Amino acid sequence: MAQHSAHSIQRALSEDRADIYFARTQTVLQKEALDPVVTMEIFPGRDGIFCGITEVLELLVAVLPGDAEVWTLDEGEPMSEGEIVLRITAPYSSFGLYETTILGILAHESGWATAARECVEAAEGVPIISFGARHVHPDVSARMEYAAIVGGCVTGATTAGAELAGTAPAGTIPHAMILIFGDTVKATQAFDKHMPPEFPRIALVDTFKDEAEESLRVAEAMGDRLWGVRLDTPVERGRVTPALVKEVRARLDQAGFPNVKIFVSGGITPQRIRQFIAEGAPVDGYGVGSYISGARPIDFTGDLKVVAGKPLAKRGRIPGITHNPRLKKVDLSKLDA
Repeated sequence: MAQHSAHSIQRALSEDRADIYFARTQTVLQKEALDPVVTMEIFPGRDGIFCGITEVLELLVAVLPGDAEVWTLDEGEPMSEGEIVLRITAPYSSFGLYETTILGILAHESGWATAARECVEAAEGVPIISFGARHVHPDVSARMEYAAIVGGCVTGATTAGAELAGTAPAGTIPHAMILIFGDTVKATQAFDKHMPPEFPRIALVDTFKDEAEESLRVAEAMGDRLWGVRLDTPVERGRVTPALVKEVRARLDQAGFPNVKIFVSGGITPQRIRQFIAEGAPVDGYGVGSYISGARPIDFTGDLKVVAGKPLAKRGRIPGITHNPRLKKVDLSKLDA
C-alpha cells in the first residue's frame, strides 16, 4: 500500500482538525503539568470491515514515543459491534489531540469498505470496480476508492485511489467522448487507435442506439480487439435489466462474438446484483458508485480505560484493558523505518 506524503500527514495532525475540546484539554493539562500514561481502546458501533488503520498507524508513528504500545486488527479484517479494534498506550499528550482524526478515518473508511464487501459478496466472484469518486469531495475520493478496494473491489476509477491500494485504475470511454465523436463506433475506434494496448477495449453502448444494436456494430468493427461492452442505461430508459443483459449476450453469441464480455454499471446495489444472478443474467463485471461512496460511516468510540496504571472508565464501561485475542501488537520501529 502506498504511504501518505508528509504534507497529508501534517494536515491530518493539524490542531484545527480536532474537536476544540481536545485542544483545550491539552492546554489545561500542560499548565497543570499533567501527562499520565494512558490506555485508550477504540471500538465500532456496528459490525463491518475494519479499514483505515494503515493511515492511522502512519499518523501514530509520527507522534508516539518509542516506548508506546499499539495493538490492532489488520486492515480489511471483519469486526463486530463493540469489539476492541485498536488499543493505544502512551502519554496522553502524545496522541489525545488526534482522537477526532483517528475516529474519523476509521469511521468513513470502514463504512466504505463494508459497503464494498456487501457488493462483492452479492456478486459471488464477479469482479466489482469502484465508480464512486464522482459522488464525494476530491479531498476524500482517493481514500474512498482505497477503502472500496480493501473491501474487495478489484480496483477503482481514479489514479490516486488505485495507487493508494497498489492497483491500476480502470475506465475506458465516457458518454461525453461518444457524444463529441457523434458515433459509438468512431469513438471506440479512436480509443483503440490512441490508447496503449494494455488498456482493455470496452465500448459504452447505450448513448445513441439500442444497446444490443450498438454492441453488434462495435463488435463487427473491432473484431477480436474488442474486450467487452458496458451497459449503463439511464434510469429514464429503465436502467440495465437482467433481460437486457441476456438479450445482448444472445445477440453477440449469435453473431459470432462469444468472447465479448458484458460490464454493467448505473445505480448498482447488492440487491440489484442478486437480482441479476437470480435471473441468470451473464454479467462479467459491475461498476458500483454511490452505494459505496454514499455508505453510512461506522461510528467508532475511543475510551480511556487505564490512567497512570489505574483501571478507570466512564459509567457504563468496564475499567481496565478489554481482552481481545484477535489484536496484534504493532512494531512501531518498523513502521518508522
